[in-house]
Amino acid sequence: MIEEYKQHDRLLLAIDCIIFGFDGTRLKALLVKRGFDPEKNKWSLIGGFVGKKEGVDEAARRVLLELTGLDNIFMEQLHVFGDTNRDPGSRVVSVAYYALIRIEDYAEELMIAHNAHWVDVKRVPPLVFDHKKMLRMAQERLRQKAANHPIGFELLPEKFTLPQLQLLYEAIYETELDKRNFSKKILSLGILNKLDEKDHSSSRKGAYFYVFNRKKYRELDKQGFKLNTITGL
Repeated sequence: MIEEYKQHDRLLLAIDCIIFGFDGTRLKALLVKRGFDPEKNKWSLIGGFVGKKEGVDEAARRVLLELTGLDNIFMEQLHVFGDTNRDPGSRVVSVAYYALIRIEDYAEELMIAHNAHWVDVKRVPPLVFDHKKMLRMAQERLRQKAANHPIGFELLPEKFTLPQLQLLYEAIYETELDKRNFSKKILSLGILNKLDEKDHSSSRKGAYFYVFNRKKYRELDKQGFKLNTITGL
């Protein structure tokens, strides 16, 4: 080790992941019961330590893969949390990430193995350390992301109805939207392709399924359009 480096304190570098999912009506976060001290058996975000030969993004992908079994999911770095007393176990700096997954893609056996639970973001129990702060910051970032990115790509099934899409945005922004206005404006963007198939689970008449037109979205994205200004969110 270089002599200059030896003069400085060492600390642990951790990863914490805020994983969001959507169950069709509610936005949810994936939480686990902590399996070791400090704060054993209390609710926690998913996390781990960065290895000596890992970059932080690489460590975050590893943590997400170990927990979910999924390796091709949306993930973004959120913030660095480094208060000196944030973790009573040691001096730990945490790099937080938020991720979006489809709940139906998450295998139940992995949930059982990791003692993981989907929890409504409006009913989150007390969390260890500064994890509640991380979660709230991630929610705000998700709202910002939804303003200019069709996050339904990551949270909705491949085919979905307009009511399902509206419920997703209502869950993210925690506000009720006008049905007719939302449908008219979102369809005017041209980023949805209508299918011949209908969903009859909620009514006899049924609602048509749609899929995202990724090519059209990418074209609009290059133009710098904002979903929130067009959809009224």
